[in-house]
Amino acid sequence: MDEKSKALADREFLKPNWAAVDFDKTDQARKVPVPPQEKPYDPRGAIVDLVPKDAWAIPGLSVAEAIANRRSRRKFREDPLSLEELSFLLHSTQGMKKRLEAHSFRTVPSGGARHSFETYIFVDRVEGVAKGLYRYLPIEHKLYLERAFVEGMAEELDAATDGQLMGAAAYFIWTTVPYRMEWRYSCASAKIIAIDVGHVCQNLYLACEAIGCGTCGVGAYHQGKMDDFLGIDGVEEFALYMAPVGKAV
Repeated sequence: MDEKSKALADREFLKPNWAAVDFDKTDQARKVPVPPQEKPYDPRGAIVDLVPKDAWAIPGLSVAEAIANRRSRRKFREDPLSLEELSFLLHSTQGMKKRLEAHSFRTVPSGGARHSFETYIFVDRVEGVAKGLYRYLPIEHKLYLERAFVEGMAEELDAATDGQLMGAAAYFIWTTVPYRMEWRYSCASAKIIAIDVGHVCQNLYLACEAIGCGTCGVGAYHQGKMDDFLGIDGVEEFALYMAPVGKAV
């Protein structure tokens, strides 16, 4: 198959296939237990308390201004992010507004409120947070340390992003746990997941503008290296999208 034929075949991914979903046979219809809304973690591990929403002192910026100023930024100052700023960005992209037993409402939309994503953060320069790889716990609004920092870790991430670390203060990496969506939408899930992750990153862009930061969505990366960096299996969970964040130049 030549490149044009491959491109034409891949266009089918963008089209709806709802007729192929037998909603009487999905795991939801079969009363299979609903998948958890958050990956488990060891409560004995290192956990960072984030700043709660009612304690933020985030400067005001209209939505119109944020949209007008939004652009991809690939250069950042050496200044660190504050813990408050990181807390705001995490809540803006996956924060819980209301949690129910089978689903949750968050600061971004998701098909069927399934929210298939996990948010990992590589911290390089955040006040009060040691360097390392963390995972955001949206239910608790906390950070969980997945990998303590070791020399060469930033270089490993840079290689996984094909040289797009960009000197970020913090690097957002979104993975998907596909079964959270498949439980309800079966073979239509992939399209919905791809749409949903765009909502997440756009919220990050606008939230960054509100606090004088910048970001740049990164879709070109090495799948195997990124999954290895995160310590995930690449099947039941795999990296999908990422974005460096830092103080805007």
